[in-house]
Amino acid sequence: MVINDSAQLSFSVTLFLLSYIVFLIPVPLCCVFLLLTVFSTRNTPLNLAAMAVERYVAICRPLRHHQLCTAGRTYLMVALIWLASVAPDLSDLFVTLAGEPPGFFRGSVFCLRANVFPDPVMTHKRVAFDCFYFLCVFLTLTFTYVKILRAARSASARSGLAEKARNTVLLHGVQLAMCLLSYVSPGVELLLLLLFPARTREIRYVGYLLVNVLPRFLSPAVYGLRDDKFRRYFDQMQRSCWAPRKARRRPPGGALG
Repeated sequence: MVINDSAQLSFSVTLFLLSYIVFLIPVPLCCVFLLLTVFSTRNTPLNLAAMAVERYVAICRPLRHHQLCTAGRTYLMVALIWLASVAPDLSDLFVTLAGEPPGFFRGSVFCLRANVFPDPVMTHKRVAFDCFYFLCVFLTLTFTYVKILRAARSASARSGLAEKARNTVLLHGVQLAMCLLSYVSPGVELLLLLLFPARTREIRYVGYLLVNVLPRFLSPAVYGLRDDKFRRYFDQMQRSCWAPRKARRRPPGGALG
């Protein structure tokens, strides 16, 4: 999740800066950055679902955890997540390659998805795929949260492991809700552009921060600060930075009476 979010931020920040500095960029370069950004963005909810299922197996099926959650199965799951993320948008690329004239790809555009993939059918297909993926992820998170919540309340969960897993799945739900901002942002951005046409750059900049950057801040919180070992070293570093010095240097010549 952290690697995927880092890649998404790298691609989207690069594309955002290019759009602001250069304004018009070549169509092939725009396609590459758009597709990489979309792939890593769509990966986020699918990763949340996969990790929630892993927590469910660890808490509710502990005897089978070492059999189901192996390294090989993890690599296979990552490959399936990427395949599910890549397939819908690669079809858009193939349709654009087949339908647009060759001169279109030799030109430059302001790098927006509507400018590169203008067919309205692609928009409806993209919305349908996104709704299907988010519905599956929402049902998965709801199911695993309810099951882990029951395990946390049972007598066998006094160690606190199930309680921590329940909080992790709950944070996954918060991340998913923040990812849903990508559905609301186009309509809100269009309304704001109509009301404040002179503030186009500011509106798009704030929308980028809220939709693309802010949801990615939760990953370090979930998998960094909540980790016991990382938090222990983090607390030690804070104490070493803020604790007052126990011994101060004496002025040369000794203490004055």
